[in-house]
Amino acid sequence: MAFVIFVVNVKATADRLSAGKLRTDLGEVTIGREIVVLEETTSTNDAILQRTTNETKEGVVVFAEHQTAGRGQHGKHWESAPGKGLWFSVLLRPKIDIGESARLTTWAAETIAATIEQELSLRATIKSPNDVYVNGRKVAGVLVEMRAQKNAPHIGILGIGVNVNHTAEDFPAELRTTAGSLAAAIGRPLDRHLLAVALLRNLDRSYRTLFGP
Repeated sequence: MAFVIFVVNVKATADRLSAGKLRTDLGEVTIGREIVVLEETTSTNDAILQRTTNETKEGVVVFAEHQTAGRGQHGKHWESAPGKGLWFSVLLRPKIDIGESARLTTWAAETIAATIEQELSLRATIKSPNDVYVNGRKVAGVLVEMRAQKNAPHIGILGIGVNVNHTAEDFPAELRTTAGSLAAAIGRPLDRHLLAVALLRNLDRSYRTLFGP
């Protein structure tokens, strides 16, 4: 069932995400079984790795309202304007060889694009391997990092960034002709909480189908 992403005012879009509310609204899931929301961190991929031990179950999600050193593919810096987007990482223990991380990247990018189309009726395309575009502008990206673990299954850290309520002024001057946001594409601000729930539910459903037991 699709969520309705309601129009909200500009002040509401700056409100902090709530881990408790996200967890409650998700219900029974693997991805999102535990949720942490940080005000600021270097990158959510780093933050989730710091919280991971051999016993940590997959599905933990860490959001940040702001990343000071967010990164994309090939070490590129990812701009994450505070309170404007969805910046989060997911701990996974996929039953794949460590060299098959491209499968996770493809799955995540396709799920993000499908969620945008389903929830917002916007046509989303994927620029291989990891970027999602709407109206010719990049609105989301994926970074998968695999880690081998001693005496434990290897892990995959899935990092996702989605530009939700950005205006042109939220991007550096050099990115304003190529970067975009979902709010700019649809012509109104969006509820980040509802979009986060829709994304996590779709990621959970498709992950269990493609990579589950």
